[in-house]
Amino acid sequence: EQALQAKQPLVVMVSLHGCPFCKVVRENYLYPLRASGLQVVQVDMRDPRALTDFDGALLTQDAWVKKQGIKLAPTVLFYGAQGREVASRLKGAYLPDFYGAYLDEQLMQARKAVTGA
Repeated sequence: EQALQAKQPLVVMVSLHGCPFCKVVRENYLYPLRASGLQVVQVDMRDPRALTDFDGALLTQDAWVKKQGIKLAPTVLFYGAQGREVASRLKGAYLPDFYGAYLDEQLMQARKAVTGA
């Protein structure tokens, strides 16, 4: 809701505890975006803590990851209204020299889908 009110997508990073690639994506790409006001959240594979899905269902983070069909960490997803994905997922860490460009491209697509522009 907060992301949509700001006319932004919700960015969800699926991470795995101890994953070095996840740390790079989180610290070098997603933290700066979050600091600039983008709504970014992390969901962890194998984590038994609860979350509320877009449809209101309560499930563990690990169950949510499995429900989304995610098998690789990090995976970054972009959500719009009604919990619909509005850009292609970024699966894995890609090449460090190009990750920022891939992320920017998907964010631009997600923003267009959210704002209708």
